[in-house]
Amino acid sequence: MQESGEMYLENILILSGEKKTVRSIDVAERMGFSKPSVSRAMNILRTKGLISIDSFGAITLTDEGSSIANAIYERHRILTEVLMSLGVSEKTAAEDACRIEHYLSDETFEAVKKHIRERGSEGLKQN
Repeated sequence: MQESGEMYLENILILSGEKKTVRSIDVAERMGFSKPSVSRAMNILRTKGLISIDSFGAITLTDEGSSIANAIYERHRILTEVLMSLGVSEKTAAEDACRIEHYLSDETFEAVKKHIRERGSEGLKQN
């Protein structure tokens, strides 16, 4: 999965926690993209079986789409927390985490999670 697809899935996940119904216009507004660009991306995600779109335009994640979105969002949250613990501002930490989350290997991310579990929140502040 490419970074852009992961970003769309993550944003659909976040929006679904904020709104009863998620539509393409909501995704476009949240991501700052044009409606045609989002419509094209939604068609690709639907073709790949990652989302479904009902006759009213409501977007829902499929099980596979939800799994990918949750994994990316977990990376985002943990990486943001790690960066903030290093003294990075919340805004910058979130922006940097958004870039890093798509390129970090599973091995490295699992090591970060293990480090946090073993040392707790204090482990974040000691390095």
